[in-house]
Amino acid sequence: MSLRLLVSRAALQRFDGRIGAVLNGHPHEIVLLDEVRDPGAPQVDIGLLSRDITGKSTKFDLVATTQRFFDTLYASPRLKWMHTHSAGTDRPVYPPLFARGVTITTSSGASARTIGVSVLGGMIALARGFVAQWEAQKRHAWVPLDEVAGPPEFARGRAMVVGLGPIGREISRLLRAFGLHVVGVRRAAEPVPECDQTIAYAQLRSHLAHTDWLVLACPLTQTTRGLIDAQALAALPRGARIVNVARGEIVDEPAMARALASGQLGGAWLDVFQHEPLDRASPLWDLPNVIISPHSSSRSSGHYDEVLEMFLDNLARFRDGRPLRNVARPGTH
Repeated sequence: MSLRLLVSRAALQRFDGRIGAVLNGHPHEIVLLDEVRDPGAPQVDIGLLSRDITGKSTKFDLVATTQRFFDTLYASPRLKWMHTHSAGTDRPVYPPLFARGVTITTSSGASARTIGVSVLGGMIALARGFVAQWEAQKRHAWVPLDEVAGPPEFARGRAMVVGLGPIGREISRLLRAFGLHVVGVRRAAEPVPECDQTIAYAQLRSHLAHTDWLVLACPLTQTTRGLIDAQALAALPRGARIVNVARGEIVDEPAMARALASGQLGGAWLDVFQHEPLDRASPLWDLPNVIISPHSSSRSSGHYDEVLEMFLDNLARFRDGRPLRNVARPGTH
Protein backbone atom coordinates (compact mmCIF):
# COMPACT_ATOMS: atom_id res chain seq x y z
CA MET A 1 0.00 0.00 0.00
CA SER A 2 1.26 3.48 -0.84
CA LEU A 3 2.23 5.58 2.19
CA ARG A 4 0.29 8.84 2.35
CA LEU A 5 1.84 11.91 4.01
CA LEU A 6 -0.12 15.04 4.95
CA VAL A 7 2.04 18.18 4.73
CA SER A 8 1.63 21.83 3.84
CA ARG A 9 2.73 23.25 0.52
CA ALA A 10 5.23 25.49 2.33
CA ALA A 11 6.83 22.49 4.07
CA LEU A 12 6.97 20.50 0.83
CA GLN A 13 8.78 23.37 -0.88
CA ARG A 14 11.33 23.50 1.96
CA PHE A 15 11.93 19.74 1.67
CA ASP A 16 12.93 20.17 -2.00
CA GLY A 17 12.49 16.48 -2.88
CA ARG A 18 14.07 15.07 0.28
CA ILE A 19 10.99 13.07 1.29
CA GLY A 20 11.34 10.99 -1.86
CA ALA A 21 15.06 10.54 -1.21
CA VAL A 22 14.41 9.31 2.33
CA LEU A 23 11.66 6.91 1.30
CA ASN A 24 14.04 5.63 -1.42
CA GLY A 25 11.57 3.99 -3.75
CA HIS A 26 8.98 3.12 -1.11
CA PRO A 27 5.59 3.87 -2.71
CA HIS A 28 4.23 7.10 -1.28
CA GLU A 29 1.93 10.00 -2.01
CA ILE A 30 2.02 13.57 -0.75
CA VAL A 31 -1.31 15.02 0.35
CA LEU A 32 -1.18 18.83 0.47
CA LEU A 33 -3.25 20.28 3.30
CA ASP A 34 -3.78 23.38 1.17
CA GLU A 35 -5.79 21.27 -1.30
CA VAL A 36 -7.88 19.31 1.22
CA ARG A 37 -11.53 20.29 0.94
CA ASP A 38 -13.14 17.23 2.53
CA PRO A 39 -11.16 16.16 5.65
CA GLY A 40 -12.60 12.65 5.35
CA ALA A 41 -11.28 12.06 1.84
CA PRO A 42 -7.44 11.88 1.98
CA GLN A 43 -6.93 8.94 4.44
CA VAL A 44 -3.31 9.57 5.47
CA ASP A 45 -0.71 7.50 7.35
CA ILE A 46 1.60 10.32 8.47
CA GLY A 47 1.02 13.98 9.31
CA LEU A 48 3.54 16.80 9.71
CA LEU A 49 2.30 19.75 11.77
CA SER A 50 4.59 22.57 10.65
CA ARG A 51 4.61 26.14 11.97
CA ASP A 52 2.84 27.54 8.90
CA ILE A 53 -0.13 25.24 9.63
CA THR A 54 -0.57 26.39 13.21
CA GLY A 55 -0.07 30.03 12.23
CA LYS A 56 -1.52 32.21 14.99
CA SER A 57 -3.36 29.34 16.66
CA THR A 58 -3.14 28.89 20.39
CA LYS A 59 -4.17 25.74 22.21
CA PHE A 60 -7.38 27.56 23.08
CA ASP A 61 -8.25 28.98 19.65
CA LEU A 62 -7.43 27.24 16.35
CA VAL A 63 -7.14 29.01 13.01
CA ALA A 64 -8.83 27.32 10.05
CA THR A 65 -5.70 25.60 8.69
CA THR A 66 -4.91 24.02 12.06
CA GLN A 67 -8.48 22.80 12.47
CA ARG A 68 -8.48 21.34 8.96
CA PHE A 69 -5.20 19.54 9.65
CA PHE A 70 -6.54 17.84 12.78
CA ASP A 71 -9.93 17.14 11.23
CA THR A 72 -8.10 15.29 8.44
CA LEU A 73 -6.09 13.27 10.96
CA TYR A 74 -9.19 12.46 13.03
CA ALA A 75 -10.92 11.18 9.86
CA SER A 76 -7.98 8.92 8.88
CA PRO A 77 -8.29 5.51 10.57
CA ARG A 78 -5.00 4.40 8.98
CA LEU A 79 -3.04 7.25 10.66
CA LYS A 80 0.04 5.83 12.40
CA TRP A 81 2.28 8.78 13.21
CA MET A 82 2.20 12.57 13.52
CA HIS A 83 5.17 14.91 14.03
CA THR A 84 4.76 18.39 15.50
CA HIS A 85 7.01 21.44 15.28
CA SER A 86 6.50 22.19 18.97
CA ALA A 87 8.03 20.62 22.04
CA GLY A 88 4.61 20.14 23.63
CA THR A 89 1.54 17.97 23.14
CA ASP A 90 -0.70 19.33 25.88
CA ARG A 91 -3.16 20.97 23.47
CA PRO A 92 -6.76 19.63 23.61
CA VAL A 93 -6.42 18.42 20.00
CA TYR A 94 -3.97 15.66 20.97
CA PRO A 95 -5.91 13.36 23.38
CA PRO A 96 -8.13 11.89 20.60
CA LEU A 97 -4.98 10.84 18.74
CA PHE A 98 -3.29 9.44 21.83
CA ALA A 99 -6.48 7.51 22.63
CA ARG A 100 -6.31 5.84 19.20
CA GLY A 101 -2.72 4.77 19.75
CA VAL A 102 -1.27 7.20 17.19
CA THR A 103 2.44 7.82 17.76
CA ILE A 104 3.15 11.53 18.22
CA THR A 105 6.70 12.85 18.05
CA THR A 106 7.80 16.35 19.00
CA SER A 107 10.60 18.72 18.04
CA SER A 108 11.93 18.87 21.59
CA GLY A 109 15.41 20.36 21.51
CA ALA A 110 15.05 22.19 18.20
CA SER A 111 14.34 25.49 19.94
CA ALA A 112 16.52 25.06 23.05
CA ARG A 113 19.24 27.47 21.96
CA THR A 114 16.79 30.16 20.86
CA ILE A 115 14.73 29.91 24.05
CA GLY A 116 17.92 29.94 26.12
CA VAL A 117 19.00 33.22 24.52
CA SER A 118 15.47 34.65 24.93
CA VAL A 119 15.46 33.80 28.63
CA LEU A 120 18.92 35.22 29.17
CA GLY A 121 17.98 38.41 27.34
CA GLY A 122 14.80 38.82 29.40
CA MET A 123 16.66 38.25 32.65
CA ILE A 124 19.37 40.76 31.79
CA ALA A 125 16.73 43.31 30.75
CA LEU A 126 15.05 42.93 34.15
CA ALA A 127 18.31 42.85 36.09
CA ARG A 128 19.72 45.98 34.45
CA GLY A 129 16.49 47.98 34.46
CA PHE A 130 16.21 48.23 30.69
CA VAL A 131 12.43 48.63 30.82
CA ALA A 132 12.67 51.69 33.07
CA GLN A 133 15.46 53.10 30.91
CA TRP A 134 13.32 52.67 27.80
CA GLU A 135 10.44 54.46 29.49
CA ALA A 136 12.80 57.29 30.50
CA GLN A 137 14.10 57.50 26.94
CA LYS A 138 10.57 57.95 25.62
CA ARG A 139 10.21 60.91 28.06
CA HIS A 140 13.64 62.27 27.00
CA ALA A 141 14.61 61.94 30.67
CA TRP A 142 18.21 61.37 31.81
CA VAL A 143 17.85 58.93 34.74
CA PRO A 144 21.15 57.14 35.54
CA LEU A 145 21.12 54.05 37.74
CA ASP A 146 22.07 54.67 41.36
CA GLU A 147 25.48 53.13 42.00
CA VAL A 148 24.83 52.57 45.70
CA ALA A 149 21.15 51.58 45.70
CA GLY A 150 21.19 50.25 42.15
CA PRO A 151 20.46 46.73 40.95
CA PRO A 152 22.47 43.84 42.44
CA GLU A 153 25.24 42.21 40.43
CA PHE A 154 23.60 39.80 37.98
CA ALA A 155 26.48 37.33 38.11
CA ARG A 156 26.08 36.88 41.86
CA GLY A 157 22.50 35.72 41.61
CA ARG A 158 21.02 32.35 42.43
CA ALA A 159 18.70 30.78 39.86
CA MET A 160 16.36 27.84 40.19
CA VAL A 161 15.61 26.25 36.81
CA VAL A 162 12.51 24.05 37.02
CA GLY A 163 12.60 21.36 34.33
CA LEU A 164 15.81 19.95 32.89
CA GLY A 165 14.89 18.85 29.41
CA PRO A 166 16.87 20.30 26.47
CA ILE A 167 15.48 23.80 27.12
CA GLY A 168 16.09 23.80 30.87
CA ARG A 169 19.61 22.46 30.42
CA GLU A 170 20.48 25.11 27.85
CA ILE A 171 19.14 27.86 30.12
CA SER A 172 21.17 26.44 33.01
CA ARG A 173 24.31 26.29 30.88
CA LEU A 174 23.99 29.93 29.85
CA LEU A 175 23.24 31.16 33.37
CA ARG A 176 26.24 29.34 34.80
CA ALA A 177 28.41 30.82 32.04
CA PHE A 178 27.31 34.26 33.29
CA GLY A 179 28.29 33.37 36.84
CA LEU A 180 24.96 32.51 38.45
CA HIS A 181 24.61 29.63 40.88
CA VAL A 182 22.07 27.26 39.31
CA VAL A 183 19.84 24.78 41.11
CA GLY A 184 18.00 22.49 38.71
CA VAL A 185 14.69 20.79 39.50
CA ARG A 186 13.63 17.51 37.92
CA ARG A 187 11.66 14.35 38.77
CA ALA A 188 14.63 12.84 40.61
CA ALA A 189 17.73 14.53 42.02
CA GLU A 190 20.33 12.93 39.75
CA PRO A 191 23.00 15.53 38.90
CA VAL A 192 23.29 17.10 35.45
CA PRO A 193 26.46 18.84 34.28
CA GLU A 194 24.74 22.14 33.48
CA CYS A 195 23.68 22.73 37.10
CA ASP A 196 25.59 23.38 40.32
CA GLN A 197 22.99 21.35 42.22
CA THR A 198 19.98 19.22 41.30
CA ILE A 199 16.92 18.61 43.45
CA ALA A 200 13.63 16.75 43.02
CA TYR A 201 10.24 18.45 42.73
CA ALA A 202 9.47 17.41 46.31
CA GLN A 203 12.37 19.59 47.52
CA LEU A 204 11.49 22.70 45.51
CA ARG A 205 9.67 24.66 48.20
CA SER A 206 12.43 24.23 50.75
CA HIS A 207 14.88 25.93 48.36
CA LEU A 208 12.73 28.90 47.30
CA ALA A 209 13.94 31.13 50.15
CA HIS A 210 17.40 31.14 48.55
CA THR A 211 16.26 31.84 44.98
CA ASP A 212 16.73 35.17 43.22
CA TRP A 213 15.47 33.92 39.85
CA LEU A 214 12.75 31.31 39.44
CA VAL A 215 12.90 30.03 35.84
CA LEU A 216 10.13 27.69 34.68
CA ALA A 217 10.98 25.40 31.75
CA CYS A 218 9.17 22.23 32.79
CA PRO A 219 6.46 20.16 31.09
CA LEU A 220 2.84 20.59 32.08
CA THR A 221 1.99 17.45 34.05
CA GLN A 222 -0.08 16.48 37.07
CA THR A 223 2.98 17.31 39.18
CA THR A 224 3.64 20.75 37.71
CA ARG A 225 0.11 22.08 37.14
CA GLY A 226 -0.34 24.84 39.74
CA LEU A 227 3.12 24.16 41.13
CA ILE A 228 3.89 27.85 41.71
CA ASP A 229 0.96 29.01 43.82
CA ALA A 230 0.57 31.94 46.22
CA GLN A 231 2.44 30.08 48.98
CA ALA A 232 5.38 29.32 46.70
CA LEU A 233 5.58 32.94 45.57
CA ALA A 234 5.50 34.11 49.19
CA ALA A 235 8.37 31.75 50.01
CA LEU A 236 10.69 33.54 47.59
CA PRO A 237 12.88 36.37 48.90
CA ARG A 238 11.20 39.75 48.49
CA GLY A 239 12.22 41.17 45.12
CA ALA A 240 12.90 37.80 43.48
CA ARG A 241 12.04 37.55 39.80
CA ILE A 242 10.20 34.91 37.80
CA VAL A 243 10.63 33.73 34.20
CA ASN A 244 8.13 31.40 32.50
CA VAL A 245 8.81 29.66 29.18
CA ALA A 246 6.96 26.49 30.24
CA ARG A 247 3.16 26.71 30.38
CA GLY A 248 0.91 29.33 31.92
CA GLU A 249 -1.00 26.75 33.97
CA ILE A 250 2.10 26.05 36.08
CA VAL A 251 1.69 29.41 37.84
CA ASP A 252 -1.25 30.87 39.74
CA GLU A 253 -1.50 33.90 37.45
CA PRO A 254 -3.68 36.14 39.68
CA ALA A 255 -1.41 35.41 42.66
CA MET A 256 1.63 36.26 40.53
CA ALA A 257 0.06 39.56 39.45
CA ARG A 258 -0.61 40.44 43.10
CA ALA A 259 2.94 39.52 44.09
CA LEU A 260 4.32 41.72 41.30
CA ALA A 261 2.10 44.66 42.25
CA SER A 262 3.08 44.40 45.92
CA GLY A 263 6.81 44.13 45.27
CA GLN A 264 7.07 40.60 46.64
CA LEU A 265 8.17 39.75 43.11
CA GLY A 266 10.64 42.24 41.71
CA GLY A 267 9.87 41.47 38.09
CA ALA A 268 8.80 38.89 35.54
CA TRP A 269 9.61 37.87 31.98
CA LEU A 270 6.59 35.91 30.75
CA ASP A 271 6.27 34.04 27.46
CA VAL A 272 3.25 31.88 28.34
CA PHE A 273 -0.07 32.46 30.08
CA GLN A 274 -3.04 30.57 31.45
CA HIS A 275 -5.06 31.72 28.45
CA GLU A 276 -3.58 32.93 25.18
CA PRO A 277 -3.80 35.52 23.79
CA LEU A 278 -3.50 37.23 27.16
CA ASP A 279 -6.72 39.06 28.01
CA ARG A 280 -6.39 42.79 27.25
CA ALA A 281 -7.83 43.44 30.72
CA SER A 282 -5.07 41.48 32.50
CA PRO A 283 -3.20 43.61 35.07
CA LEU A 284 0.05 42.06 33.84
CA TRP A 285 0.07 44.35 30.79
CA ASP A 286 0.48 47.52 32.84
CA LEU A 287 2.84 46.44 35.61
CA PRO A 288 6.14 48.33 35.17
CA ASN A 289 8.26 45.37 36.22
CA VAL A 290 6.84 42.88 33.70
CA ILE A 291 8.05 42.03 30.20
CA ILE A 292 5.47 40.18 28.12
CA SER A 293 6.53 37.99 25.20
CA PRO A 294 3.58 36.64 23.12
CA HIS A 295 4.63 32.97 23.25
CA SER A 296 7.53 33.80 20.94
CA SER A 297 10.64 32.71 22.84
CA SER A 298 11.26 29.84 20.40
CA ARG A 299 10.68 31.74 17.17
CA SER A 300 13.61 32.06 14.77
CA SER A 301 14.11 31.78 11.02
CA GLY A 302 16.19 28.63 11.48
CA HIS A 303 13.70 26.75 13.63
CA TYR A 304 11.59 25.60 10.67
CA ASP A 305 14.53 23.81 9.05
CA GLU A 306 15.60 22.18 12.33
CA VAL A 307 12.08 20.77 12.68
CA LEU A 308 12.19 19.41 9.14
CA GLU A 309 15.53 17.71 9.82
CA MET A 310 14.01 16.01 12.88
CA PHE A 311 11.03 14.89 10.81
CA LEU A 312 13.24 13.48 8.04
CA ASP A 313 15.34 11.58 10.58
CA ASN A 314 12.19 10.05 12.04
CA LEU A 315 10.82 9.35 8.57
CA ALA A 316 13.93 7.25 7.85
CA ARG A 317 13.39 5.43 11.13
CA PHE A 318 9.71 4.88 10.29
CA ARG A 319 10.75 3.49 6.91
CA ASP A 320 13.16 1.03 8.53
CA GLY A 321 10.90 0.05 11.43
CA ARG A 322 13.30 1.58 13.97
CA PRO A 323 12.17 3.41 17.15
CA LEU A 324 11.24 7.04 16.56
CA ARG A 325 12.88 9.87 18.50
CA ASN A 326 11.06 12.32 20.77
CA VAL A 327 7.98 10.16 21.22
CA ALA A 328 5.49 12.08 23.37
CA ARG A 329 3.65 10.71 26.37
CA PRO A 330 -0.03 11.60 26.86
CA GLY A 331 -0.62 14.50 29.23
CA THR A 332 2.78 16.19 28.97
CA HIS A 333 4.32 18.90 26.88
